[in-house]
This record gives sequence, C-alpha cells and structure tokens, in this order.
Amino acid sequence: MEIWCGLGNPGAKYHGNRHNIGFLILDGIAEDHGFPPWKTQFKGLTTTGLIGGRKVLLLKPSTFMNESGQAVQAALSFYKLGLDDLTVLHDELDLAPGKVRVKTGGGLAGHNGLRSINKLCGGPDFHRIRLGIGHPGVKDRVAGYVLSDFAKDEHDIRDDMINGFSKNAELLADGKRDLFQTRVMEYIAQ
Repeated sequence: MEIWCGLGNPGAKYHGNRHNIGFLILDGIAEDHGFPPWKTQFKGLTTTGLIGGRKVLLLKPSTFMNESGQAVQAALSFYKLGLDDLTVLHDELDLAPGKVRVKTGGGLAGHNGLRSINKLCGGPDFHRIRLGIGHPGVKDRVAGYVLSDFAKDEHDIRDDMINGFSKNAELLADGKRDLFQTRVMEYIAQ
C-alpha cells in the first residue's frame, strides 16, 4: 500500500486556493480512477482504491496546513508504513505555475505542511511532488497569495496539472517517478 497525501486547508472557504492544489489533484484522481466516496479517518478525509494494480490511500488532512503531520502520522502508524511509502503533493512557490517536480527528501523550503510531516513522522525522507504555483514577487504578499484562488488565466494550467497527474498516476504507483514527472510536464505543455 502507498499513501498519497495532498496538502491543503479544509473547508469551502479554501477549496480553490493555490495552497490547496494537493487536495484538488487528489479529488481528480479519486474521480477519474473510480475511488469510493471520501470518509473521515486519521484526522482527515481518505479514500482507498487501486491504481495500476497497487492499493493507494488518498489522504487530505483536516488539520489545516500547519498540522498536516498529525494526519500523516496517524495513517502511517495505522498501516505500519514507512516514509518510503508516502508521497506528499504540495504547492511550491519557487516553481512557475504548471511546473511539476518530483523529489525524495531534502529541504522543506519553508513549507509549514512539510515541516509538520518532517517533525511528526521522523524526518524528511518521503517522496514529494512539488506543484508550481509561482511567487507573488514580494515576500510580504506570500500568505495572501497562497490563500487566494487561482486567477482566471491560471485555470487552464491548474486543470492541466490535475488531469496530467490523474492520467499518469499509474506511473507514480509503479514507482516510475522520473517518467511520471516527464509525462505530466508533457501533458501540461500540450
């Protein structure tokens, strides 16, 4: 089993925010791959299904971004899984909108959701999918920017990220992370 955790904030108020791109992608995967309805579990919302013959738990923490590690820790502990079984999807200010980068471990880039997971789950050595949302240009505007909805001219890029991820999810489930990244970027560039 693998856990794919999308980071975001719960509630309708935050639904379309840039910070919630991880949630939006998981929603697309669940719908496109016929996962059952979401249920409340592990301080979050979960649904489990098969992607490419592999069992995948999709997890959207309900603890707000800064406490995401609570939900991740609960799920990892329940299933007795390690950090190598975890993939976290998160917004990335340092990547242009529509850029996707896959990495394992490394720095936390000031991302509070990643910090929480690192602190509560035993380190930074989990898989990450960095989802580019761009930067507002000024550090003082970051909080408002990530907590604002995607602009109308960004909807196509956002939707291409969601669809590209879902269409290539089998590669990620098979552990072909580099090929997954390449195919998602090709899809977005079409």
